[in-house]
Amino acid sequence: MSQTDFTTLNLKPELIENLVALKYLEMTAIQAQSLPHILNGKDVIGQGKTGSGKTAAFGLGILNKLDVKKFRIQSLVLCPTRELADQVAKEIRKLARSIHNIKVLTLCGGMPFGPQAGSLEHGAHIIVGTPGRIDEHLRRNTLKLDSLNTFVLDEADRMLDMGFEDDLDAIIDCIPGKRQTLLFSATYPEQIESMAVRVMHQPVSVQVASTHDEASIKQYFYDIGDADRLATLRLLLLHYRPQSALVFCNTKIATQAVADALSSEGFSAIALHGDLEQRDRDQMLVRFANKSSSILVATDVAARGLDIDALDAVINYDIAHDSEVHIHRIGRTGRAGSKGIACTLFDRREGHKVLRLEDDLDYKITVQPLPAIVSNNSQPYQSPMTSLQIDGGKKQKLRPGDILGALTADKSIAGKQVGKIHLFDRCAYVAIERDAASAALKILTEGKLKGRSFRVRQLKG
Repeated sequence: MSQTDFTTLNLKPELIENLVALKYLEMTAIQAQSLPHILNGKDVIGQGKTGSGKTAAFGLGILNKLDVKKFRIQSLVLCPTRELADQVAKEIRKLARSIHNIKVLTLCGGMPFGPQAGSLEHGAHIIVGTPGRIDEHLRRNTLKLDSLNTFVLDEADRMLDMGFEDDLDAIIDCIPGKRQTLLFSATYPEQIESMAVRVMHQPVSVQVASTHDEASIKQYFYDIGDADRLATLRLLLLHYRPQSALVFCNTKIATQAVADALSSEGFSAIALHGDLEQRDRDQMLVRFANKSSSILVATDVAARGLDIDALDAVINYDIAHDSEVHIHRIGRTGRAGSKGIACTLFDRREGHKVLRLEDDLDYKITVQPLPAIVSNNSQPYQSPMTSLQIDGGKKQKLRPGDILGALTADKSIAGKQVGKIHLFDRCAYVAIERDAASAALKILTEGKLKGRSFRVRQLKG
């Protein structure tokens, strides 16, 4: 039996059975290093890149010690963004499939406060949320953490980067001193070290190397010289033609400008940055996740917690300010056994940043010549899917099956032509192959869902 097999751990049998059903057989490096300590009740500092498997590490630790008969909040997981919190809650629910009557509640900003308070009145076992909203619930006495025994800080470095230090301090003041604290971070700056000293008791540190395997991620560095940066980006997109590309800019203004420019040329590109309303942010993330937009242009903070399957390419339109950020950016592609490319643009004024990357990563950077475009690849390409927005969601009791059933009932649209369906409280998004979009729009507009008519529109791009 392999030492990285989950069955070597002192986990409850029902958790092991579920892991086998999920085909989670071998532990990742960070799981193998951290889980034995977590299961022994130790405080743990885990450092590793995005996609390293840290959610399952702390999730299994939480579930293994959970007393489901004790209907009180026993664990709190803090995340920097709503998207990451949703992702973490989803993973914990998946890991908990074999545990009956478990309740995992997500509490994040950008959502109405009242319904969250109402859900808390009915109790929960595990809370996953963002620092600002958790602090607000504590201040308004709608959240009580007297029975808390596990406290998790996920992506702690970004929570501090985003200015949550005061919220974190306030939350820590409200939780029991006798608890297990698990802190996970991609980087380990001084701020994190001082926080760990303050909130943890004799923590065990585990670290997974942040370098990326050349077999899974191929890096290309391009010195653009005097060339136009936007024209170079367009050239790379046409050359590689990724179905899903994440383009990083260092400012919100550049992010929107680049996305607008690409859209005006015919690419299916959207922007993600801090100035967006939560509803618009949700829509952008859905469109990228369901492949109805091929290119997402984003800032580092806005993209934090973004977890997209099979991301083909990362392009650094602006070179990252430091090496850790560069590592975190490119680590979003080439995940889960897939392959990806990472392209970085720089000019002569930024040569020192490339040299610093070489030193910090101990990696020999070879500058590549810009590719030539062959004539049959010279036109902007569209994403394979498009999105329909339905003005009804969970509050109207809609389910994904209702939407899929309506679309495929008369067999004019095949099930394989329908992509991901995302449900929110008052709206839903369904991805559909572009050549079936008109028929799908007609079906949903003229037909009924749950016996009701809903307004439906196709999103541009």
